[in-house]
Amino acid sequence: MTSNVSESLGYEQARDELIDVVRRLEVGGTTLEESLALWERGEELAKVCRQWLEGARKRLDAALAEENPETGSDDEDDSSTGSG
Repeated sequence: MTSNVSESLGYEQARDELIDVVRRLEVGGTTLEESLALWERGEELAKVCRQWLEGARKRLDAALAEENPETGSDDEDDSSTGSG
């Protein structure tokens, strides 16, 4: 299964390969089968990048919540700030 290999990629590796895949698709000159394989690989790489970015966001949110514990629950309080 290739997704296990993709999940072991670092963010920069996945991003760079994704950029290469997009360039190759934009240039064209590939068969339909090759284009589909490139597109599938691009989707896989985009998923890896998303997972890395979501993980980074969670880590940043956790770090910020530790620094400012009184503001750590902003998401839950958003609904109550509209009522006055």
